[in-house]
Parts: sequence; C-alpha cells; structure tokens
Amino acid sequence: MSAPPPPPPAAARDPVTPEGHRGPVTPEPPASGPPLETQPLLRQEAAGEEEEEGEETGVRGASGTGTAEQRRRGWGEAAEAAGAEEGPEAGGAAAAGPGGPAGGAGGGRGAWRRLLAWLRRRQPQRGPCAAPLPRSAALCCHGGTKMAALAYTLGKREINHYFSVRSAKVLALAAVLLLAGCHLASRRYRGNDSCEYLLSSGRFLGEKVWQPHSCMMHKYKYNEAKNCLVDKHIAFVGDSRIRQLFYSFVKIINPQFKEEGNKHENIPFEDKIASVKVDFLWHPEVNGSMKQCIKVWAEDSVAKPHVIVAGAATWSIKIHNGSNEALSQYRMNITSIAPLLEKLAKTSDVYWVLQDPVYEDLLSENRKMITNEKIDAYNEAAVSVLNSSTRNSKSHVKMFSVSKLIAQETIMESLDGLHLPESSRETSAMILMNVYCNKILKPVDGSCCQPRPPLTLMQKLAACFFTLSIVGYLIFYIIYRNAHRKNKPCTDLESGEEKKNIINTPVSPLEILLQSLCKLGLIMAYFYMCDRANLFMKENKFYTHSTFFIPIIYILVLGVFYNENTKETKVLNREQTDEWKGWMQLVILIYHISGASTFLPVYMHVRVLVAAYLFQTGYGHFSYFWVKGDFGIHRVCQVLFRLNFLVVVLCIVMDRPYQFYYFVPLVTVWFMVIYVTLALWPQIIQKKANGSCFWHFGLLLKLAFLLLCICFLAYSQGAFEKIFSLWPLSKCFELKGNVYEWWFRWRLDRYVVFHGMLFAFTYLTLQKRQILSEGKGEPLFSNKISNVLLFISVVSFLTYSIWASSCKNKAECNELHPSVSVVQILAFILIRNIPGYARSVYSSFFAWFGKISLELFTCQYHIWLAADTRGILVLIPGNPMLNIIVSTFIFVCVAHEISQITNDLAQIVIPKDNSSLLKRLACIAAFFCGLLILSSIQDKSRY
Repeated sequence: MSAPPPPPPAAARDPVTPEGHRGPVTPEPPASGPPLETQPLLRQEAAGEEEEEGEETGVRGASGTGTAEQRRRGWGEAAEAAGAEEGPEAGGAAAAGPGGPAGGAGGGRGAWRRLLAWLRRRQPQRGPCAAPLPRSAALCCHGGTKMAALAYTLGKREINHYFSVRSAKVLALAAVLLLAGCHLASRRYRGNDSCEYLLSSGRFLGEKVWQPHSCMMHKYKYNEAKNCLVDKHIAFVGDSRIRQLFYSFVKIINPQFKEEGNKHENIPFEDKIASVKVDFLWHPEVNGSMKQCIKVWAEDSVAKPHVIVAGAATWSIKIHNGSNEALSQYRMNITSIAPLLEKLAKTSDVYWVLQDPVYEDLLSENRKMITNEKIDAYNEAAVSVLNSSTRNSKSHVKMFSVSKLIAQETIMESLDGLHLPESSRETSAMILMNVYCNKILKPVDGSCCQPRPPLTLMQKLAACFFTLSIVGYLIFYIIYRNAHRKNKPCTDLESGEEKKNIINTPVSPLEILLQSLCKLGLIMAYFYMCDRANLFMKENKFYTHSTFFIPIIYILVLGVFYNENTKETKVLNREQTDEWKGWMQLVILIYHISGASTFLPVYMHVRVLVAAYLFQTGYGHFSYFWVKGDFGIHRVCQVLFRLNFLVVVLCIVMDRPYQFYYFVPLVTVWFMVIYVTLALWPQIIQKKANGSCFWHFGLLLKLAFLLLCICFLAYSQGAFEKIFSLWPLSKCFELKGNVYEWWFRWRLDRYVVFHGMLFAFTYLTLQKRQILSEGKGEPLFSNKISNVLLFISVVSFLTYSIWASSCKNKAECNELHPSVSVVQILAFILIRNIPGYARSVYSSFFAWFGKISLELFTCQYHIWLAADTRGILVLIPGNPMLNIIVSTFIFVCVAHEISQITNDLAQIVIPKDNSSLLKRLACIAAFFCGLLILSSIQDKSRY
C-alpha cells in the first residue's frame, strides 16, 4: 500500500473555520438544519468583506473558496481539496466530520476511528526508515509531521463542533442572567445602600489605597471640597482621636492648614471665601457636658451644624482605670444622648465614630488600661444603644465603623499606640467627604452614596424603541417565519436515521433588521445595568507592575502559539494588519484595567500604540482611494456608519457626549480629511499617475498643503476652537462645555495620519516599480540593504523605548510625542516585514481580536471597566481573578456580536443603489436633527 500524500500545508484554509480565519474562539459550527438555525444573521459576506478590506488597507483579501453558503457553513472547495489530497479514507473523514455538511457527534467519532485505523495500517510501512535511500528517509521523517497535522486538524474540528462562537455567546448570556439574578437577590437581602458599605466595610488594595465594598471612592481636591461645602457648618465633637480626624478633614479644604493651638480646647476653622465653617469641640467623655452641647443644637433650628461627627471612650477608660462601673455609666450617658442625636439626625447628618483599636505594646504606662477588649465593650454598648434608640424604624444616626478596619491594618505604624498614623486619618476624612459630597457633586468615579441617575428623555425613547423592536421581531418570527419552515423528517437510506431536509429559505432584510435591533436592545440593557444602574458592583483601579506585565506575557505566549501562514506576503497585508490591531488592542485593554497610566514609561509606549492605530487609518484609507479611485458616496457612508454606529447608540443609551468616546471622533475626522484631500480637484489616483510623473508631483503638493493646515491648527488653538465651536459641530466635539479636550487629543497625534498616507504612497510607488521583493520567504530588499535597514530599525526602536522609559515629565514627553512616535512605528513595520519568514506568518489569535478592535475599544468603557473607565466592573465580588475572567469572557462575546450586528445593519442602512441611499441619508439626517432638538431640551431641563 502506498503512503498517502501529506495533508495540506498550514497556509491552506481550515475547512471548519469560515472565511479562512482561525483563532482561539472559533466561529459558528455547521448545522444539519436550515442555515437560519445555525447563523441567524446571514450576511452578504462578499460585499461586507470588500468594504471592510478597503476600510483598513485598501486591498481586498481573499474571502475563500466555495459558495457563500459553504463559507457560512465553514466548508467549501478547501475542504474538498483537503479530502482529495488525504486519500479516500481521510477525505471521507473530512466529509463526514463536524466540518462537513452532515457533521455531528457521530461524524467526529468516526473521523477519529478512521484516523486510528489509518495509523495502524501505516505502522508496517515504517521499515524503510532504516534504508539509506533519501526518498525513503524523507517519507519516514515526514510521517510524524503528517500524523500530527492530521490529528491537529481533526481535533480542532471536534473542538469547533462542541464549542464555537455561538455556543460561547449562549454561555455568556446564561452567565449574565445568573449574575444579574444573584446581585439582585443580594441587594434585596443585604440592602441597596452603598453608604452603609462605605461607612462599615472595605479593604486596602495597597499602601494608602482604601477600597470600600462594592463601590468607588472619589479622591476630593480642595476646590471640589469647597464647592460641595459652600455655606455649610461641620462640627467634630469628641476626644483627641476626633481632633485628628478634624485636622485631616480641614486639610482637604485647605492643605496649608497647620495643627496648632491647645489640644484640649475648642479649635475653629473658617474659609470666608467659600463660607465653610468647621469646628472641633473638646468633649473627651460622653457626659453631661457633651449632652448639653448636643441639646443646644437639637433645640435651636438655626445654629445647628449640617454635619456632626462625634465619638469618645478612651478617656473614660483611662480616668476610671477600665472599671466596669465606668462602662455602665458610659452606657447610661449615651442612652440619654441618643434621643437628642436621633432628633438632630432628622435634619442633619450625624455620625457616631466607633473607637479604633490600640497597639498595646506601644502604650505608655498611664494608658495601659486602654485595652482592645475594653474598646470592643464600649463600642458594643454604643452600637446597641444607638441602633435601638428608635422603635419600629431604622436609626438615623450613622455608625462610622470603617475606621476600625483601617486602624487594624495601620495601628502598628502609630507613634504612641493610641493615635493613628496620618495616612489612616486622611483615609477616614476622605470617606466622610465622600459620604456627604458624592450625592451633591456626583463625581463619575465616586459611586458610593450616589443614587441611580434619572432617565433622560432620549433614554426613555430609546428604551421604547428597543422594546418595540423586540416585540416586533417576536411577532414576525412567530407568525411569518414558522409558516415557511417545513423541516419534515426523512430517512437516510444508508444510516437508517431520520434527518431534516435543509431548505435554504431566503432571509428578508426586514427580519435581519428586526433581529439585529432585538439583539442590540438586549445588549444595551446590559450596558445600562453595568454602568448606570446600581445592580453590579464597581471598584477602583490599583496599579502594580505585576498586574500589567504578567497579563502581557500571557497574551504574548498565546499569540505566538496560534500562528498561521499568511495567504499573501505583501507588506502590511490584511492578516498582518489585523494581527497588529489585535495585539495593540489587547495591550491597551490591559493598560486600562490595570491603571497603568500612572506609570509614565507604560503611558508613553501606549501613546505609540494609539498613534499606530491612526497610522493605519492614514495608510489604509489612502491605499484604498489611491488604488481603487472610489470616491463615491456609498464608500463614505459605509465607513462612517461602521465607525460611528455603536458610539451613537451609546451616546443615547448611556447619556454621554460624542466626544467622550474620543478615539472614534478622531478616526472619523481623519477619514474625512483623507477623503477631502484626495477627492478634491484634481483627483489623482494610481491609474492616472502611472502615465506621467507629473501627477506624482501633484499628489505630493496636496500632501504638503495638508501638512501646512495641520501645523496651522496645531499651533493656533483659537482658530481650531472657533471651527469646532460652531453649531452643530459643538454638540459633537464639546466636553464639559468646551472643545479643549478635543483639541488636546487631536494635537497629541497630529502628524501620524499624514505619516501613514506618505508611507502608503511611498510603498505603493515602490511596489508598482517592482523594487520590492514580496515573494514568500524572500527578504524585502537585497540581503545587504535588508540587513542595514534591519539594524537601523532595531536601534531606532530601542532608542525610542529608552527615551520613553526615561521620561520624567508627562507634559514635556507629550510635546515631543507627535514628532517622534513615527520612528517606532516605522521601525516596527520594517522589522516585521523585511525578513521573508516574518512576513509569511501571522498570529491568528491576535488577528481574531483585531477584527473586532473598534468594538473592544468602545465597549470597554461600560461593560468591562466601570464609571466611564475610571473603575473596574465587579460581577463576582471577593475573587478578583475569577471576576476578570468572567467579565472578560462576556465582554469579548458582546463585542463580537456587536461587530456582526453592525455589519448586518450596514448592508441594510447603506444600500449600494444611489437612489435608495439618498432616501436613507435623508432619514438619517432627520434622525440627527431630532437628536439635536432633544439634546437641547435636555440641556435646558438640566439647568
């Protein structure tokens, strides 16, 4: 028996994975039923693929062999070719396995049985390995490779059959429903007041970084504190520990305030400009003196403070030598004060500070009687009395017990064993500021003590629209779709099993539209629950080197493991750009969730990654217009829709301005700049320029004029702000009432798009003149030139990294970044493309994420991070690692689904027929006019 030929090379299309793209998360498996059951959204892939190719690189890549229906099912001519090469038995396995049209569990097991039978038959033929003949030796040496490749292919088919993108999304949906139910039940059982969590529970993330349970704490600056406390009077009543808390609180308002004066007297503070008054009243014991002070406030409705912070016990323990009689007297005294505090709490915020533990080893001799056992007894007495001071209702006096938890971690740093270190006092003071001011100023990153924001008019209309879409799709599906399904069972003569007839029923655009809107509505409900409702928890970020670099190493290993041969070996081919976008997006995601922006070297390198995205924008769109010369309105609308669809929906649902998602406005504006530059007369494209070098010179003049405009706007902030402050542009590009943020973002990467356009022009010109060698395995230039360029690129790459790592001032580095970022980008491109072997492979893992990089970047704001990227979404409290795994899994599935929804809606909303397109554009213009009107109404109602 002759040995079968080797399996197809790695560059061949995987017959199971649609569109020839293999990745760690595999697409939908083929189905034995109607296509609609397997893939609800039957996209027009040929048109969609061409548009997407042109959008990024300007060159359309191969979309695979076989019909569109075969590509949707994941099998086609590639599968047939693989079966033909592997012989009748291997081919039969491929045809009947999960990748084939009749795939199933039985098919997968049959494939493995045929593989094992083939391997047994091959065993006797291993004899020629001992022969000295080169051909026999070659057959032997390649036998193991063939078996490994065939086993890998069949194993992958088996995995794809049982776990695909569709099954992953179903699992993500089940996880969301389960977690939402658990959080809802937990809040009903434990209460929904985040203020209680802030005052009573939390943990240290790191030194001086306190994390309340389930919510985020804002770090107030002095100007914010003054704005919150205008015309307010705050009183601290108690002993030396309360005095320390008073000093820390005042320093938030006035950092220059010094701890001066007699420690055993009242200490006043007043900021006359902000009309803020803070007093410390010396009452070291809970006795008649403290009661008289509180009684005056309770009886005087004018002079009482807005906030009262009281507490005392250690002096009672010290003076009475820790006697039980003193504890009984303390309980009686606090019982007499409790009704007065409760009366005050109805109109003022009253906090009773429980006593912090002490470090007994450091206590002086006259304080040795102050033990933690005694402190716990006094705290228990205070809690029992104050919580039972009102019957049939909850006490209005709030227990400030979180300071005990803080002190337990930091009391060892105390100087005398009694008083807390300064960092702990500052944390307690900041908690008090959050408790009072969060509900007034409503900071984005201060979710504790904040009520859920009320629904805006546009949010209510969006909810109604998506609800009607869901109802409409259900009605359409039940009435019309079921009427056309005729899946009558028939008998398979060979197997004797019953199968359903596969009827390729056409999918109407209306059904695709309703189904897409239905899915989008459910996804937007999840967005709202994560980042606007108080259902899920949120936590602050905390950066450590391990939280950033360890995940980077993980994804690097995965990216190297999942490598494939490219279909084409041109510079920056489609698979390579997808890979580039993918690994950059993953690094940016890790950068955001780890809070690495506080580490300047990482910040500077991530700035280069953002610049590289914009470089690809310039390169891709210039290449498309230069090569194809397609300046039609359909092309423009397709790109604008794909870029902005998700962001526009999020602006409505999440009540955020367009400029909030800064990267999408940035890419959109640069696309329009590229389009206008090349579309204006004279339109110069490659076909026209090939006839005369004069047209190349004309294009360079256009690019030079564009560079002059960029420089003018970069150094003329006034002119830039006047342009984008014009209505209605101001509605899109204003953030917090001005366009400065937009100018800063635009200016930070102002040259890199121009660099991308210039690189594309240079590369395509060299390619047209056949100066480059882009064959498989060939270096891009001659060996000598390639080695020189590689050396220069490596040195340039390392030089930039060294400079970025040595940055000391973020402002100075940002000033140089626009001019020097292109050095590392070009160095990376040359290192990646000059060697032929490097240009011939790519990471399918990174490329898979690269295809949904825009959705990943946008979705992270609300369903992976929290509080508009300032915090972290907590789906599973108490287990940070498991929480990251689960939330990331759901986040990626949602981003992939939104990418598919966008592609499907793009085919419907932006038709190729010009007359239909103009009608749709008129409807879109009316829609945005309505948004502007509603936005104006909302702004007036807010003020």
